[in-house]
Parts: sequence; structure tokens; C-alpha cells
Amino acid sequence: MGITSNLTLLTVISVFAALFSIIYQAYLASNDLKSLTKILQNLKALEHEFKVDKPRVAIGYGSCSDLYVKAVDFLNFTSGIEESLSQETLNIDDISTEDDFLQSFAYYFQRGAAAERFTSNRNLFQNFVRLAKKSQTAEPRWALGGNAPVIGSRLAAEGADVVLGAKMSSKLKSHLRPDVRLTGSLIEDDDIHLILEYKTGDEWGTLKSPRANRYILHNDHHNPLISSLEEFEQALPGFNPHLFVVSGLQMMDNYFYEKGVRESRIKKVRNQMETQSPNTSIHFEMASFVELELIQLLLKDVMPYCDSIGMNEQELDNLRQVLEFGQISLVADCNPRVAISLDQARSVFKMLNEDYFKHRSSDSRRRMITRIHLHTLAYQAILIVKNNRWKNTKNAAAKASLTAHRHVCASSIVNPDAAFRLLDDSFATSAQEGADRIPFSEEDPVSCWDETFNFDGQPPVEVQICVAPVLICKIAKQTAGAGDNISGAGLILQI
Repeated sequence: MGITSNLTLLTVISVFAALFSIIYQAYLASNDLKSLTKILQNLKALEHEFKVDKPRVAIGYGSCSDLYVKAVDFLNFTSGIEESLSQETLNIDDISTEDDFLQSFAYYFQRGAAAERFTSNRNLFQNFVRLAKKSQTAEPRWALGGNAPVIGSRLAAEGADVVLGAKMSSKLKSHLRPDVRLTGSLIEDDDIHLILEYKTGDEWGTLKSPRANRYILHNDHHNPLISSLEEFEQALPGFNPHLFVVSGLQMMDNYFYEKGVRESRIKKVRNQMETQSPNTSIHFEMASFVELELIQLLLKDVMPYCDSIGMNEQELDNLRQVLEFGQISLVADCNPRVAISLDQARSVFKMLNEDYFKHRSSDSRRRMITRIHLHTLAYQAILIVKNNRWKNTKNAAAKASLTAHRHVCASSIVNPDAAFRLLDDSFATSAQEGADRIPFSEEDPVSCWDETFNFDGQPPVEVQICVAPVLICKIAKQTAGAGDNISGAGLILQI
């Protein structure tokens, strides 16, 4: 009888414990939903605080047709994948075989890092495209692609008057917003980008993705030569843009050029930047660069002539490594702490502007970097030089954050039920000892503060830094193009 009583008591306790756990979890979920709803309301208030007065934007270069597939389903097209991978996957830049491709994909997939790679093997690439198009499980779909068309479309959707430097087929042009003016001539065949998308927790063999991201493979022929540049040049006189955007130059990575051709094309981009009015802001959109020589060319002929740079956490770390150590960074933390990212942004800001102050007397066309926009999974961070041309930084960070959710969830509505927040309840402004901590506030979710930078022989430079939380999409529908949409949304409120 005693044993039966004890068992009954244990059963009752277990039932109550389970009920308590369910009720407690529901309580926490309810609190999270209330918190996210309040954050959303305040981010939207900032987003809509100012109206856009139809700024003129010129943006180059290039376009492509994006073919999206679900990565782990598409890569089942062949057997024995795991056997073809080495024990420790390696980064491979020169992708010429199927095994090279699998090794490269595995390297980035298991790190949750975005990657964009060129293959010189046209037959291999065309075979991948053929397999992707007929896949029953990978859910292939086509979309307008390329940094310039995507950023331009976002800016136009937000109220800008956009001129786009790109060549595309009539079929692809039909997917371009009718209010974006295309300057390049029509072509027969578009460059195609094969985009392998994956979600957080996706498994491929023994590998598991720590976050949602994408791997892009291409075999471009138009974009590496910036073939739209000359026609774009002819359309610029008289347009007098408020903003000039340079993008798509990562397509020049690892492409086989005749001697001097790439340098010549980049110098033409530089000339186009140099001839812009001092009243025109110039933004450079970073991307996934893997060739050191190309980044060094851009540091010499492109970045010194822009005011603003946009990038994700991988690209920021890569740029810092090249500036500081002269080497490429293949991958970085896919979800870096705010303090680490801000220190990297400060370092890039400092080094690029030290170069500006050093050479501006001998080259009056050079521009000071006055804006850096960093977009990560968990937050948006924007650094601007105060009393400069950039405005509404706090609002721009909020808009960029909301745009991140909308794009990744493929929805115009931000639903708190479909979101979660990774940004902590407080964060350090730097990894340096004694750095300030900023408490997160639901009522005022975008945190902004001022800092001072000192350059040898120059007056102190006052900057403002704003950090906004991202309401992360729980079920990612698309990650490719997120950075371009985010950058465009941030820029529209600042020009």
C-alpha cells in the first residue's frame, strides 16, 4: 500500500511539474511576444518619421538572372558526396571540378558564412544549372539578380528616381521595376547565378548549418568586364545624382583577363567616380571578395573616392584583415558580438581615413569615408561623421533592421510571431577594457552615441554610431539579396 501511495504521489508531482513547465513556457512566450511587438512599434515609428523627397540615384554595375535552389535538396543530385569530401573541408577558390565545388560549399555551409565564387568550367556550371532547373525537390525559382538592380529596385520602391547601369535580356528586364531607367543595351543571354540557400540547422551529411545563409556560384561573362559602363556614362550628364552607387565589382574575382584589362576597367570606374559633383554622395557596396590582388586594386582606385561603404560581418572582417595584415579573411564569426564588430568598423574607418589625410593634398578628388553601414544577422550598425551630408542615422538603422526581416521572410509585414531577437539586453561599445555598456530599451530600441577620432595633425573628428536590433525571421525564405535591400533601405533616409 505504501509503495502504491508513493507512486501515486510521484505521478501527481510529475503531472504538476509538466503543467507548470507548460504554463511557464507560455508565460515566457507571451512576454517575448509583447516585447517584440513593442520593439516593432517603435522601430516603425522611426522608419516613418521622415518622408523621402524623391532623390536621384545612379547605380552600377551589371545584372544577372538568379536561380535559387534549396541547397541540401539540390546537392542530393549525386551519390557518395560525403566520400568525396576530405576529413577537414578546405576553401577552394579555383573551382574547376564537381569535387572542388562540394569542398567549397561544405567549407562555408558548416560555418554559416555567405560566399560568392566563380568557376571557369563553363560545362560544369551549365550542368549544375540544368540539374537545378529540373530538380523536383530543390524548388528552383528565378529572380532578377545583381547588386545594382537589387539595390536600385529597393531605392526606387522607397521613392528614389533611379538610373541603372546594366545590360540585360528583354526577358530579365520584364522583372525590373518600370520606374528604374535602364541605360545598357539589351543582350541575348543573361549571366546566371546559381544560389544555394540553406536554413539554420539544415543538415548535409555530417555537416550542420549554424545560421541561414547562401552560397553563390557563377560563370559570368558580361559582369567581370563591367560591360555596361560606357552606356551608363552616356546617361549620366544632366542627371546630377544625389547619390552614386558602385557595386558588383566582386564579379571581377578570379576571372581570366588579358594582361592589363581588369586594371583598365577599374580605372574607368574610378574616373566615373572622380567626375561626380562634390555634392553627390558616393557609396561603395562591398561583397564576398577572395582575390587579394583585386581588393588591393579597389583600395587604390575605388575606395579612396567614395564617402560610404556598406558590408556584412564577413566583408568587414575581410577588409580589416587586408588593411591591417595584407591578407584575405576567408570566414568570420557568423554572429559577432556588437563590441567586436564596432572595433573592426573603427579600425577600418581609422585606416581608410589616415590614407585620405595623407594623400588629399596631392589628389583633390579623394573623399573622406564619412559613413559605414554594417549589417549582421542580429543588428544593424551605422557610423557617420557628424555635421556631414548624412542625416537621419537613427531612422536609417531602424529602417534597415525592418527591411532585413521583410526580405528574409519574403513578406511586407513584420509579424512578431515570426521573429526573434538575438541582440542582448545590454552590449559593450568596445571589447576594450572599461568600455561603456549600452542597455537595450524596448521604448527606444535604436541606441546612438557620439565618439571622437584623432588623426595626426588634424582636428578631432566627431562621429555618431547607431545600433538597431534585427527582428530575425524565424523561418528564412531568402537570404541572397538581403544585404542589397538593407543597404538601399538605409541609404534612402540618409541622402
